[in-house]
Amino acid sequence: MKTSLPDVLLIEPKVFGDERGFFVETWQKKFFEEAGILMPFVQDNHSRSSKGVLRGLHFQLKHPQGKLVRVSRGSVFDVAVDVRTGSPTFGQWYGAELSAENHRQLWVPPGFAHGFCVLSDVADFQYKCTDYYCPDCEGGIVWNDPDINIDWPIAVPPSLSTKDRNYLPLARTPVEILPVYEP
Repeated sequence: MKTSLPDVLLIEPKVFGDERGFFVETWQKKFFEEAGILMPFVQDNHSRSSKGVLRGLHFQLKHPQGKLVRVSRGSVFDVAVDVRTGSPTFGQWYGAELSAENHRQLWVPPGFAHGFCVLSDVADFQYKCTDYYCPDCEGGIVWNDPDINIDWPIAVPPSLSTKDRNYLPLARTPVEILPVYEP
């Protein structure tokens, strides 16, 4: 399903369930190619976080990662921010609740910053990446950038890593470390 950011997709897979449980197909190459996700995935990641944790907003300049994200336990509010210089949607964000119950997935294309906050007591967050993690290539935007103005559904200050706490707002981030929009 298209979102307010043309390159970001919210995917609602078919879920087949009965009194015994459910079955959901979380990845099928043909389906995702038809949706416009043509990049190969090279790495799968799994993180577990507790309520109140906020991770992000992260991106990689070199080796930019497209991410197909989902939650297998609990729930999160997941966010993609367009940080590609020259993009018509530069600085805009899209967010959606992803949970083990709704089975939604979010496609975050390369060149977007990504982050999430945990809404449940615990959340298992899983994602496929189109490029390898490169510690020397990572960058980020501060989670509460006043110009981006993400409407995080949290009432108290989140639990952040030191790195995430110290990122700059997008307007103060050196342009040379931001991805470039390529139509």
